[in-house]
Amino acid sequence: MGFLVPLALAFSALAIPILIFYMLKLRREEQVVSSTMLWRQVLQDREANSLWQRLRRNLLLLLQLLALLLLVIALARPYVLAADAAQGHVVVLLDASASMQATDLTPSRFAVAKERARRLVDSLGQDDAMTIIAVADVPRVLASLTNDRSLLRQALAGVRPGETEADWKSAFVLAASGAQQAADSTVVIVSDGGLPADLPPLPCPVRYVPIGVTAENRAVSALALRDGPDGPQAFVRVSNLGTQPGEVLVRAYADGELLDARRLTLDPDDDEGFSLTDLPLETRLLRVQIDDDALALDNTAWAVRDPGRRAQVLLVTRGNVFLERALELLPNLEPTVMRVGEMSSTVSIAPPAVPPALYIFDGVLPEQLPKAGNLFFIAPPTSTALFRVSGVVTQTGVTRIEADDPLLRYVDLKGLQVSVARAVAPPSWAVSLVEARGGPLLMAGEVGGRRVAILSFDLHRSNLPLLVAFPILMVHLTRWLAPAGDVDLPPLLRPGMPVTIRPRPEATQVIVTAPSGKSWEYQGRSPTSFAHTDELGVYVVEQQGPGVDAESRFAVNLFSEAESRIAPRDSIAIGSTPVTSVNSATGGRREWWRWPALLALGTLIGEWFVHRRGWTFILPADRRRRPGTPARRENRSPARLRRYISRGS
Repeated sequence: MGFLVPLALAFSALAIPILIFYMLKLRREEQVVSSTMLWRQVLQDREANSLWQRLRRNLLLLLQLLALLLLVIALARPYVLAADAAQGHVVVLLDASASMQATDLTPSRFAVAKERARRLVDSLGQDDAMTIIAVADVPRVLASLTNDRSLLRQALAGVRPGETEADWKSAFVLAASGAQQAADSTVVIVSDGGLPADLPPLPCPVRYVPIGVTAENRAVSALALRDGPDGPQAFVRVSNLGTQPGEVLVRAYADGELLDARRLTLDPDDDEGFSLTDLPLETRLLRVQIDDDALALDNTAWAVRDPGRRAQVLLVTRGNVFLERALELLPNLEPTVMRVGEMSSTVSIAPPAVPPALYIFDGVLPEQLPKAGNLFFIAPPTSTALFRVSGVVTQTGVTRIEADDPLLRYVDLKGLQVSVARAVAPPSWAVSLVEARGGPLLMAGEVGGRRVAILSFDLHRSNLPLLVAFPILMVHLTRWLAPAGDVDLPPLLRPGMPVTIRPRPEATQVIVTAPSGKSWEYQGRSPTSFAHTDELGVYVVEQQGPGVDAESRFAVNLFSEAESRIAPRDSIAIGSTPVTSVNSATGGRREWWRWPALLALGTLIGEWFVHRRGWTFILPADRRRRPGTPARRENRSPARLRRYISRGS
């Protein structure tokens, strides 16, 4: 504890004159009266023969000294260091991600986080300012460098938590920019601690206010629906992301009808998957739901079976049974195989009547790249306008796998072995997904409005076709390179990720309806990027026009371990520095002068009330007769009452 105005403690010297007033005596003359009825107030005083008297313990004196003490403390402006207080320029990063909707705190983590932020607003002084940033999939500045408390409270009242992951890197860029606008800046992070580990350092002190009390949460972590040989099939995975084992009741609904219900026993930090193979042939929507827990957003998942239009794929190859068989088994694809001679490295391709959505060149290259359609190059023999090939590499031991990329989700390439690969220089537009000592083995990216993937080795020169990961990888690549249906979806659609809607030639209007009922309308026939996917659930896409009235759907699920793992963290890492939760050494100042001021006012009111009532509060120890002093005869005889009446001497 400290004082902002310690010199105000000097006013405590006023206690000296108060004590002097209680020690002074006035000379009085003794008078005899016939009745004491009119002099009861004076009976509290005693005769004195000197200027001073011994200080007696009097409640009025104690109340006055107490009131003085409280007023002096209030004038000194005492404060304590607290987690919910800050001074200077305060940049508040308020976590508004999906995990903040957990209800382990009443009514939710986000509501408690907003209350902590409001306390920070209340602690601002006259010369302080605050910037509030809501951290969701797209960070938003709610209020910037202002001292207006009403504006700050209004900004906090209007913010709502999202159903997406938080983009902390972009939020840190905003926070760093705001911190540089004023000196004495402090960044306060109000979150449950689900921040990535590679955040850049900030140019000012950082404080962390943790939110949340429990780590227990179960989630539907994966759901996939596809067409199998005997009809629709589904894969479901449920995870226990808490610290305690437990049972989970899993229910599956096909088009609203209960199809399957089972109980799973899950250990802490464990998951279990199972398949559903007896789905009705007409199934269009599959919904999987588990019991309610602290976070409801990951308790339900949806999968849409929308046959849509079959994507045209042209495979140009010398002969590849593995690749041809994989394309034939993939649903919503209509592959065409064009075989060339064993010695051919280039081929001339006549423009087909219906341009395919995807060209796959396996060990060969066209004399001229197609002007439209996405491209997939496998072991390209020479350079093209999109990339450069400088020879071959034999150092093909895998050194890095970008496992977090959606194209490699559930793709286990740890056992991949490649004998030889092409030395493809990574182009600027591509991301290296799998790298070896000699160079990248798998790259993907977008250039000129087209999606391009490069596999730098021949499938026959590796064990990839023999791995379980091969068909999964082909599914992800073809879905990304040759999307079927009216909606172009990424391999793993998460909240906030954009999708591309491709209107049919005869459609003049496209209407997209979100799970909440909100809708958007688009005109024209060109592909449209739809980015309002921040709600969980099923979206409906309607295409209208002369001779067409088509409807398709797609689902958005959470499927985020970072958000489903709701265990609150005691510390976070900013750069290479760990930041623990706020303690007395790092907290801001919270003044509490109002309380002693109010207590002083109450004490003065009590002192006035005691004085008005005329109560005598001299303790019995002060009433005892001194040795050698004649006993007083007051109240001994009702007929002869003697009282001392004071009169100024």
